[in-house]
Amino acid sequence: MDFPRALRERRTSRRLSQLDLATRAGTTQRHLSFIESGRSAPGRAMVVRLAESLDLSLRDRNELLLAAGYAPVYPETPLDGPSLAPVREAIGHVLAGHLPYPALVVDRRGDVVAANAAVDVITEGADPRLVGPGTNAYRLALHPDGLAPRILNFAAWARHIVERTRHLGDLHEELSSYVPEAEVGEQHLGFAVPLELRTPLGELHLMTTVTTFATAVDVTLAELKLEAFLPADAATAEALRAAAGQSPGNW
Repeated sequence: MDFPRALRERRTSRRLSQLDLATRAGTTQRHLSFIESGRSAPGRAMVVRLAESLDLSLRDRNELLLAAGYAPVYPETPLDGPSLAPVREAIGHVLAGHLPYPALVVDRRGDVVAANAAVDVITEGADPRLVGPGTNAYRLALHPDGLAPRILNFAAWARHIVERTRHLGDLHEELSSYVPEAEVGEQHLGFAVPLELRTPLGELHLMTTVTTFATAVDVTLAELKLEAFLPADAATAEALRAAAGQSPGNW
């Protein structure tokens, strides 16, 4: 994709006018208009400023730089590389600290990087091929051989996962095929849509939170997400605390 088109598409997708983006990036609307029409070639620093002003992901910022003819600025280090050893250690501490509640770390596609032992509670009964490091957490959640048969509010909960995966192409299409067509009901959902899951511990009601490394300047690190589950009621909290002594399985 040529740079003027790439920039214009990213600006319009965020519903920003040329004036809005120019103001954010510290330039003039006239200069931005020239850049988007191809009449002016931006310097590397300007491309970085425009990408930051558009609040693009680090991966998208690198792609915009490449489209403009510049080398990427942000490295993409393998997670198992020596320089990210402190990150792996920090992830381990966070996962352990979240016990007795389930938590896992996924990459940009939802592939599992790490998880704590409590995740076994919610994955028990799923096809072993869908569970464990390197498998896809979103597929596990929606696949008929995964968690889906035990999710009591599957249609409502699954829609939120499908919405989060629109950028994942073929995976999004696969996941969408598992979710039934359903109208959004008028029933009260409370402050968040819970995961209502049937487990050997009984029926669990869980809320999910997503945490990222906010100051990351490495693509790999920026795309990691901590998916943590919290009890939505006292009975769920008590059941998970009671099961905390179980030995780890697939993770």
